[in-house]
Amino acid sequence: MVELYRELSWHPGLSAACLSPDVITQDGGKYCSLYTEWSQRDLARAENVKFCRQYLIFHDGASIASSGHIGTCSEIKDELLSRESPSGDLKAILRKVPGKEKEKQFLEIWDQNRKVKSINLTVLDKHGSVYDDDQFGCLAWSHSETHLLYVAEKKRPKAESFFQSKAPELGTSDEDAGLPKKNDRPLKGEQFVYYDDWGEALSTRSMPVLCTLDIEGSSVSVLEGVPEHLSPGQAFWSPGDTGVVFVGWWHEPFRLGLRHCTNRRSALFYVDLTSGRCKLLSEDTRAVWSPRLSPDCCRIVYLENDALGPHQQCSRLRMYDWYTKHTSTVLEAVPRQAQGECNPGGSGRGAGGSSPPSSPPTLKVAILPSAGQEAQARWVCLQDEHPVPGISWNIRTLQPPPEQEHPQYRGLDFDAILLRPSKGPAAQKPPLVVMPHGGPHSVFTAGWMLYPAALCRMGFAVLLVNYRGSLGFGQDSVASLPGNVGTQDVRDVQLCVERVLQEESLDAGRVALVGGSHGGFLACHLLGQFPDTYHACVVRNPVVNIASMVAATDIPDWCLTETGLSYTPDTLPDPAQWTEMLCKSPMRYIDRVRAPVLLMLGEDDRRVPPKQGLEYYRALKARGVPTRLLWYPGNNHALAGIEAEADGFMNMALWLLKHLRC
Repeated sequence: MVELYRELSWHPGLSAACLSPDVITQDGGKYCSLYTEWSQRDLARAENVKFCRQYLIFHDGASIASSGHIGTCSEIKDELLSRESPSGDLKAILRKVPGKEKEKQFLEIWDQNRKVKSINLTVLDKHGSVYDDDQFGCLAWSHSETHLLYVAEKKRPKAESFFQSKAPELGTSDEDAGLPKKNDRPLKGEQFVYYDDWGEALSTRSMPVLCTLDIEGSSVSVLEGVPEHLSPGQAFWSPGDTGVVFVGWWHEPFRLGLRHCTNRRSALFYVDLTSGRCKLLSEDTRAVWSPRLSPDCCRIVYLENDALGPHQQCSRLRMYDWYTKHTSTVLEAVPRQAQGECNPGGSGRGAGGSSPPSSPPTLKVAILPSAGQEAQARWVCLQDEHPVPGISWNIRTLQPPPEQEHPQYRGLDFDAILLRPSKGPAAQKPPLVVMPHGGPHSVFTAGWMLYPAALCRMGFAVLLVNYRGSLGFGQDSVASLPGNVGTQDVRDVQLCVERVLQEESLDAGRVALVGGSHGGFLACHLLGQFPDTYHACVVRNPVVNIASMVAATDIPDWCLTETGLSYTPDTLPDPAQWTEMLCKSPMRYIDRVRAPVLLMLGEDDRRVPPKQGLEYYRALKARGVPTRLLWYPGNNHALAGIEAEADGFMNMALWLLKHLRC
């Protein structure tokens, strides 16, 4: 098992890619360079290692003529962000450098051959740490390539104890007493003031500010004009470099968890560098994200959702014309997928990704064809493919029986991806591991996933269920689930399991559950509601009691919305609402659980605080159910630390082997 995990986990994943402008050769052909960044698990070092690869792509404007790999892979050490300039001649790199007292951050400017600038941002002391996350962070070149734009934590005033230093004696100046000037003095009694932050995986993000670097003068300025009730991020330079366009999130009366939550009230803004005035570019009652400036610098496109409601939902594609100031809708939110259209699994209704569940990710490029001819694009793989032998898979579409139809959203279907071993004794039926995804508004796609692939190689069949409420099936599917968690989603998974056991050659006496977050919520529900079906369970940071979670999580709105209740910042649930949240929770069925349960909890989880798992653990122990708990310090909700991920797989696999008697 150790060697299997080592073999499958070493495959790197692509994290960034950047194409340079075309260069025309003497014979009229074209070529461009492709810079890529990758991340790979290093089990010996217990960390993710980042490295870069560069490719040279030759093309005739219609298809790829040939491509080559330039040089060897090189590790990217201590890089936080990097971005090539529009011309491709320069590159900006944000780098962290260890220091004696604290880590320092440098912004470096490179031309194609050398480092031309290195600015110590920590010494300049204009702001706190620069954001390198994909929620707020950016590193944007001005069109003139003279300035850089980024987001950092606002500089906070220094604070000290009431008893830390003495005031100057009467008649003695600050300078004579060796004290800082009055405006520079630390604030007394302010060192323990609480600063609200943006929750799970963003606990160091509280007060973001927009910052610009003048490359020639090596000077940094913090932009003024952003309203105090907004947290800015995802910024870029406006046409003509006259100002900055950014997404602003409302943070009053307090901040809610933002990671994986595209429903937070936000809007698109423009701050003029000359006047300092801030202008609203989109509606201010919605949620917007991921804005992009068109190549001709005339239009801004962005995604828009309803504020509040499900954390992930179908988006509208909107477009703002910079010169006419007109906003239009390019694509409305899709109510539901029609037959023949693309779906997440890539079954009869569409095509999946280029890396199926039986093959690690690969990098492919194509020339963009003319409008309407996208299906004719020829994809060229730039690296060797490494399909994993011994894995077969298929996708099945299911429809709930009439009695389980949603009264308002009838006719919804859902799908599941089944992986099964393609090797082994023909007479032996493999055990089945059932995996519902988290969210609940998330999705399993027909792509590479480490845990399912490794379990399949071990001899398990793995069922990945996209129950109603999953993304990729239209907004009606998303809207059907709030108010029905614990029933509709549970029945969809159980229906899928029963159907697969009927139609496939699988061992119905050896069925287990594995799930995290809302997937853990479903696993715990299924254990209690259908105790005769399942014989082992592994859950990672599961939701087990919505009522007790609402006061401890960074997303209290989730608890009410998914229960079917309305949420406002001043919401105080009444006894009936507390009861409703408890009734929709797995704890309601704790007395019926018989299967052995392994729990994995992240100590730093703010989304589903570990007290949730501890509550379930103690309830199972009190009832004599075989239970084991793994506690991972330094890990948050994702349990994505290399050591935690590897240890989690080994313990999961051993638990399943033991209790399914494999």
